[in-house]
Formats: sequence, C-alpha cells, structure tokens
Amino acid sequence: MNPVQATTTAQRSRIGERVMAAINRDPLTAPHRTRNDALLAVAWAALATVTALLGDQELRPDALGWTLLFAAHVPLVWRRRSPVPVLLAVMVCIAPYHALENNHAAPIFATMVVLYTVAATGTVRRTLLTGTAVLGATLALNALTNPDGTAELLRISGWVFAFLFCGIDVRYYRQFVAAIVERAERAERTREEEARRRVAEERLRIARDLHDLLAHSITLIGVQTSVAAHVLAADPERLDRETVAKSLDDIAETCRTARGELRTTLDVLREQGPAGQARGPLPGLDGVPDLVETARLAGARVESAIRVREAPPAVGAAAYRIVQEALTNVVRHAGPEPAVRVELYEEQGALRLWVADDGRCAAADPQTAGYGLVGMTERARSVGGTLDAGPRGEGGFEVRAVLPTGTDRGAER
Repeated sequence: MNPVQATTTAQRSRIGERVMAAINRDPLTAPHRTRNDALLAVAWAALATVTALLGDQELRPDALGWTLLFAAHVPLVWRRRSPVPVLLAVMVCIAPYHALENNHAAPIFATMVVLYTVAATGTVRRTLLTGTAVLGATLALNALTNPDGTAELLRISGWVFAFLFCGIDVRYYRQFVAAIVERAERAERTREEEARRRVAEERLRIARDLHDLLAHSITLIGVQTSVAAHVLAADPERLDRETVAKSLDDIAETCRTARGELRTTLDVLREQGPAGQARGPLPGLDGVPDLVETARLAGARVESAIRVREAPPAVGAAAYRIVQEALTNVVRHAGPEPAVRVELYEEQGALRLWVADDGRCAAADPQTAGYGLVGMTERARSVGGTLDAGPRGEGGFEVRAVLPTGTDRGAER
C-alpha cells in the first residue's frame, strides 16, 4: 500500500470512528450538544432554503412563508434538552406554513429531525403517543388542504414511521452498547480485585514460609549450638572433638538448607510477573523424613509412620509446613529429649496428620505466643482443611490436621 492510500485509509477510519462515537454517545450527556445542535439547525435551514428555491415556482414561499420556515428551525437548538416542547414549537410553525400552500418538502428535514430526537431520547410509549399525535395532526391538515392526495398521505405516514422507528432502534442500540461497556468495566474491576486478592494471598504465603523457615532453622541452630557449647564446657581436658565436629556440621547443613529455601522465597519477590507465576518447587511429603531426622539430631526421640502414596502439591506443601512447625515447637518447648510421634496417612479422601509429644514443660504464655499455631491453621485452611492443636490429657501437646486431597481412597493402615 502506497503512502497516499495509507493516509486515505487512516482518514476514513478516523471519520468512521467519530461517526460511531457520535451514534453510541448518549445524546443527553454529549459534550457541546447546544453548539452542535445550533450548527445543525443552520445546516437544515440552508437545506430547506435550497429545496424551496429549486422547487415549483408556484409553491415558493412568500415573506410570511419564509418567516415560518426559518422560525421552525430555531427550536432545533434545544432539541435534545426538551424534545417534546421543541416538537410542539416546530409544529406550530409548520402547520400554518403548509396551510398557506408553500413548498411542502422544505420543512421535512426539521420535522423528521425532531421526531427522531423524541424517539431516541424517550420511552417507546412516549414515542408512540407523540408519533400518533403528529401523524393525526398531519393527516387532518392534509385532508383539509389536499383531500385527494392519497399518495401524499401515504408518503407522509411512511416518513413519520421511518424516523420514529429509526430513533427507537438507535436508542436500543445505545442501551446495548452501554450494557456491554458496563459489563467490560465490571469485568475489569473483577480482574483488579482478583489480582489484589492473589497478591494478598501471595504475601501471606511468603510470610508463612519465612516464619516457618526462620523459626525452624534458628531453633535447630540454637539447640545444636547449645550441644557444642555443653561439650566444650563439660570437660575441656577430655574434649570430644567428634561430637563437637558433628554439631558444627549439623549447624552448617541447617544453614545451607535454610539459605536454599530463603533464596526460593526471595525469587518470588524479585519476579516481575504475576504473583505466584515464578514460584519454585514446593516442599512436599518427600521432605518429611528429613524433618524427622533433623528433630532427632536436635535431641527429640521421634517415631514416624508415613503411609501416604501421593498428594496434590499444595496439600503436600501444607503438610510439610505443619509438621515442620510442630516439630520446631516440640524442640523449643517440650523440654529435653521429648518423645514425639508423627503420623501421616490417607483416609476418606483426605490426608490426616498427627504430631504428638510427651513434653513436660508448661504451655507457652498466650501473651508471648508467636504465630506458629496461627500459621499452621492458615496452612490447613489454604487447602480447605482443618487443624486442631492443644494439650493432651496425659501430658504433652498434639497437633491434628485433616487436609482434603480430592480423592476417596481407603486408608492404608
């Protein structure tokens, strides 16, 4: 396509867009509507003048006829503001103009524009009543001035109905476009609300991950450091270098694991795409044995029974974090060498989790309690599950969770 054709196509496209914008716009709220209607009235008056001059010489208006013809176009300036009064004003001028046997085609443009405005801005009932009144008055006037003009009568009726139905059709089209725009705006608001909700959920997930990661890692590092310090201070002359070295290796391994998980969490924060799109691999049930082993290294006597074949990634991640937080609380609050029981199994389409200990320490003060129990509860709820946690009757503490997996397989016990 050469530049001239491209320019012409662009101009036609802009003209088409302006025409469609004018049609789609509500006439009662359009900008500069009075100025535009004044220009339209001048244009219609000029067209009526040309029509009267080029018509039959015998029907050319006299001075009174020209006055009535031009006066009929003046109310068009306010046609959108008050369409029915403007119609009445135009009819007051047009009726004597036709009765004086002037050119009958000249004022047609003004009359039809007003009829279209009445139909496009009002209800169907008002449009039909107005059209009936105008058509009745027109037919009565035509019967008095031209009783034998049956063809003229049909032509006038056809034009009246054509412009009325054109206005009604444009009105319904505008309502249809407005409904589409409203639905699009509602959908956009819904998308924005959904994006804000996802951002809030992602922030909560990151906060839970950081809490679980830091609480677990720092607790284990503290316990392992205490073991090394105890070995060093117990009998400096008979230093158990192997035990100290193992404690330091455990601390280093805990730091490496924490650093890896922390890097995965921070990668989500650095990602510029939608929340959660660049999330790394979630921890799952395959990591629970490592948690058990880490708790054993921290001094807990842990027995585990993991009888789960598979689980959805989100459910597996929630179970992993709940077990991690529960074991962290045991190491922190249950006293020296607590006995812990960890069970995971499937039953009735849900992953069931149980962590219990026989700790002898007093329960944490609610005033100083952290976010551990709250975080575990939120983890369970995030996958549609439930969690109960509290002291056991025979001593110690227990955590029970039911996490739906979307299946209904029997328990393997």
